[in-house]
Amino acid sequence: MTIRPIVRYPDRRLAMPARPVTAFDDALRELANDLLDTMRAAPGIGITAPHIGVPMRVVVLELDVREGAQTYVNPEIEWASPEMILHREGSVSMPGVNDEVQRHARVRISYRDIDGNVHSEESEALRAVCHQHEIDQLDGMFWIQRLSRLKRERLVKKFEKMSRE
Repeated sequence: MTIRPIVRYPDRRLAMPARPVTAFDDALRELANDLLDTMRAAPGIGITAPHIGVPMRVVVLELDVREGAQTYVNPEIEWASPEMILHREGSVSMPGVNDEVQRHARVRISYRDIDGNVHSEESEALRAVCHQHEIDQLDGMFWIQRLSRLKRERLVKKFEKMSRE
């Protein structure tokens, strides 16, 4: 288990769609463990393989330490509720800045676990927001792209200033 360097915004690798995982092996387990260690060190509650420069469809979430972390391999949104919610979001690739993003209140995703078994999960509130946020990242859409141009430019300037200090 290793803490890996996190790709920082505006690195173009964050805008590239990730490739599906095809091998459910020890290398995938090692990647998932490294993602968990890196996310905890950041700190964060969610991370994708592209956040550490690996263009694969792997997400690790840990929303509650008591429940533990969950790894989602090749997750896809199957259904999204028409109801929307606002939730404050940020990224391990752009630490120190966050803003409210509009997301679906509930989603159902399909994914594989670390062993390749197929699962479906319906989520709401924070977990639904995280599913959408991280799947966007796997699709090459960084979270600030969901904001208005004005808000996005303001956050980028703030992040650039923080990065220089």
